[in-house]
Amino acid sequence: MDEAGRVRTPFLFGLQFEEDEGFFLSHPLSQKGVLFDINGECNTTPRPETIDPFHFRAEPETYETYRKRFEMVMRGLHRGDSYLTNLTIRTPLQTSLTLEEIFHHSKARYRLLIPGRLVCFSPECFVSISEGRIATFPMKGTIDASLPGAREIILNDPKEIAEHNTIVDLLRNDLSCVARRVTVKRFRYLEKLSTNQGEILQVSSEIEGTLPANYQEQLGSLIFALLPAGSVSGAPKEATLRLIRAAEGKPRGFYCGVAGYFDGRSLDTFVMIRFIEQCDKQLFFRSGGGITANSDSLSEYREAIQKIYLPFQFS
Repeated sequence: MDEAGRVRTPFLFGLQFEEDEGFFLSHPLSQKGVLFDINGECNTTPRPETIDPFHFRAEPETYETYRKRFEMVMRGLHRGDSYLTNLTIRTPLQTSLTLEEIFHHSKARYRLLIPGRLVCFSPECFVSISEGRIATFPMKGTIDASLPGAREIILNDPKEIAEHNTIVDLLRNDLSCVARRVTVKRFRYLEKLSTNQGEILQVSSEIEGTLPANYQEQLGSLIFALLPAGSVSGAPKEATLRLIRAAEGKPRGFYCGVAGYFDGRSLDTFVMIRFIEQCDKQLFFRSGGGITANSDSLSEYREAIQKIYLPFQFS
């Protein structure tokens, strides 16, 4: 990535959450093995106008199973090991759709398909790098948009406020490791997302900083210095990662990793959330949320399940 940035060679990359596997493709627009659409930069055909009826059924773990792992995280929080931990679940899916069909119909800012392995339709930027500027847009806080007063509920919830404040502080510190004059440009703004189960509201912020003059020669080094993504790990990172490994029991793989596209001038990267993986013939949806000392286990369980959706509806 550093070398490609130095000579301005376009590339596509992806990296697992644990940083032990990844891919790098130079001149990715000329290949069709990995399909992507990153903020309109893509190697795929336009999205189909219509979709036939389909079935999509999730089979999430029981609340009791989730609660045991939640309580493990909560003990770590109370010990002071962490003050924000992202806890995730792996949910078997039954659907008539293929990974390819999900990719082509999804409406999302960031889309990625590795055939036979995974599809991702993420709304969350990791960092964008352009013209000497680096920016990140952490997303923390989700609510059903159809609830009466949903906007006021999510913006005034003490737990959600604390969680969002924590991740903004963490990512501001992260950017300060690679950039100067780091500031919070926008704080806790709302975005509306459409899903096959209705609309949801997502709370985001925008943080930006100024990079050194030779930043294009360090694109890979800059990205690796910021990993793992704070919004899907927690704070402080090292102790929180130990807590995540203990509570979840298995590696996340590409889920919660990062991917991105460099067009020769700018680099746009995203967090691999809203993620379906294929293992043999079984599909699994990966989802989760941030846990703080004030979190309620049933509410967090419901939020993780609410995030199991497809970003499109029947025609």
